[in-house]
Amino acid sequence: MMALLGRHRRRIGCAGAAVTLALALTACGRGSDEPASGGAVTLTVSVWNLAKTPEFTALFDAFQQANPGITIKPVDILADDYPDKVTTMLAGGDRTDVITMKNVTDYSRYSSRGQLTDISDMATSADAAKLAGLDAFNVQGKYYALPYRQDFWLLYYNKKLFEKAGVTMPDHLTWDDYAKLARSLTHDEGGKKVYGTYHHTWRSVVQAISAAQTGGDQLGGDYSFFKDQYEMALGLQKDGAALDFGTATSQKSDYRTMFETGATAMLPMGTWYISGILEQKQQGATDVDWALAPMPQRPGATGVTTFGSPTAFAVNKRAEHVDAAKKFVQFAVGQAGAEAISKVGVVPALQSPEITTAYFSLTGMPADELSKKAFQPDKVVLEMPVSEHTSDVDTILREEHELIMVGDKSADEGIRTMGDRVRNDVLN
Repeated sequence: MMALLGRHRRRIGCAGAAVTLALALTACGRGSDEPASGGAVTLTVSVWNLAKTPEFTALFDAFQQANPGITIKPVDILADDYPDKVTTMLAGGDRTDVITMKNVTDYSRYSSRGQLTDISDMATSADAAKLAGLDAFNVQGKYYALPYRQDFWLLYYNKKLFEKAGVTMPDHLTWDDYAKLARSLTHDEGGKKVYGTYHHTWRSVVQAISAAQTGGDQLGGDYSFFKDQYEMALGLQKDGAALDFGTATSQKSDYRTMFETGATAMLPMGTWYISGILEQKQQGATDVDWALAPMPQRPGATGVTTFGSPTAFAVNKRAEHVDAAKKFVQFAVGQAGAEAISKVGVVPALQSPEITTAYFSLTGMPADELSKKAFQPDKVVLEMPVSEHTSDVDTILREEHELIMVGDKSADEGIRTMGDRVRNDVLN
């Protein structure tokens, strides 16, 4: 699947997981507000778009079946509102037990503010050490969350549109190849425009992949390494081979809709989207014939480098049910949790050959060799480094990205302003 996951493809036995869980819970102790032994517990867990995110239901059902004395009550929040809503909740002293960390940027913010419980004892177990993405949650030697899934970016493509155009997805794409392919695949179909590719509005589509493949530092204040990727993205937009950023933003374009309706032939996106496609196919909501390919690379690259980000669970510092919350986190990141989310097409942080085999055996998963190769990149770089400056830098990079993509600033001007603002307003 990837370098990180490749190093973590080791078998973890249920007995070992049980011992680890028992030790972890013994070390945690009983919270003062925990009900007496045998009492029923209603555990609250923050999530986003519960109805469209099948991993949560799969994980909650598995946990409740294994722990009949605990009932999970999801705190469902709109995906777009999730970061702001959770920030407000924690600042206001909300007592939701488990907080899902959607990205490491938010994690950096909450952990630095002392809003999460230290669960370092759980993070230092032998089994936890096998979790891909664990290092992203190391804050000066302490851990306030554990990853249960590890996503990375690859390339989705519409096999039917490729066949109609008489082209085959190459085993290896440079960004120049990708751009040429996007232009050649752009066409009108029944009065409807089909784009060669779709770049979502997130800054990572340009910036994170640039950093990963050039070795650039997104926290450093020098962003000249962004230029090539911006020129490619802006060029495709200008030529009409990709939906322009302004339209995508104003219409709140959904990458899922773009791909599942055949409005785009290619889509760079994270592995989390796989579960969404599988669900839509199962429900008969889309007939897209899809497959996967590795992310395009810079010229001369000898391997496949991409970027990714883990998703984690943390225990609220003000949780009502601390022990039960820790028990849930331990379950989610262990073998049982990994198996539960794998069944709905989600990539777990804990990997084993058995889990990977089961993953590609799911109904609706592409079985071709290129799709399997896409799951084995040589290197996965963290989407955004974690530090005390992460949140502030992320805001600046996002603001300047939007100005560049709508044409209010040239790439050169926007890149220069990013550097000036980060150096002057953050680093100094």
